[in-house]
Order: sequence, then C-alpha cells, then structure tokens
Amino acid sequence: MVNKTDRKLERTRRHLRVRTKISGTSERPRLCVYRSNSNLYAQIIDDTKGVTLVSSSTLDKDIKTKHANKEAAKEIGASIAKKALDKNIKTIVFDRGGYIYHGVVKELAEAAREGGLEF
Repeated sequence: MVNKTDRKLERTRRHLRVRTKISGTSERPRLCVYRSNSNLYAQIIDDTKGVTLVSSSTLDKDIKTKHANKEAAKEIGASIAKKALDKNIKTIVFDRGGYIYHGVVKELAEAAREGGLEF
C-alpha cells in the first residue's frame, strides 16, 4: 500500500533545515513568510533578541485584498517594506518558511525588493 505524504510535515522539515542556516540579527533581521489557505503573514524578526520588529498580514486594515493570493502578496510586500524603512531597516535575510520560491512567496519577495528592502 502506498502511503500518502504529509505535506505540512514536509514543509516543516524544510523550514527547520533552512532555519539552521539563516538567522536574523540586529544588523540584518529575518523576513519570515507564512501562508495559510485563507491568509498571508509576513514578519521581520530579530532572532538574537527574540523580538518581532515589523509585521504585516491580510488581516491588517490597510491591506485591501483579504485572501492569500498574488495581489495580496504584492500589497503585503510593499506594506512591510514601507514599515521596515520607517524603522530604519534596509537589509534583511529572506526566510521563505519552507515554501517553494514560486507564486505568492515570490510576489511578496519581489514587492518587498521594489519597496526598498535589500536581500
């Protein structure tokens, strides 16, 4: 009998593998992406202090698109870049959260780059 793979478990394993290699510092915090079926979240985190510096999601009032699609990803990327530049954060490390760099995750990253973040 063929066993079905647990996609969430596989993503978690990929994310842990990536997290052993990258970590956010005060000079270069980490931009972490999480997407669910209905929403999209992004945070800029300083891992040395364990503090979230900036966050944005589709649940925020300033984001017009309320789904986890490419349009929402563009809005969130631009929003988090604007908030980060307001807090004088220019360079970051991108953490794709175990997701493939494709579709929604790619749109969020490109929008953040267009907004002025360097990674």
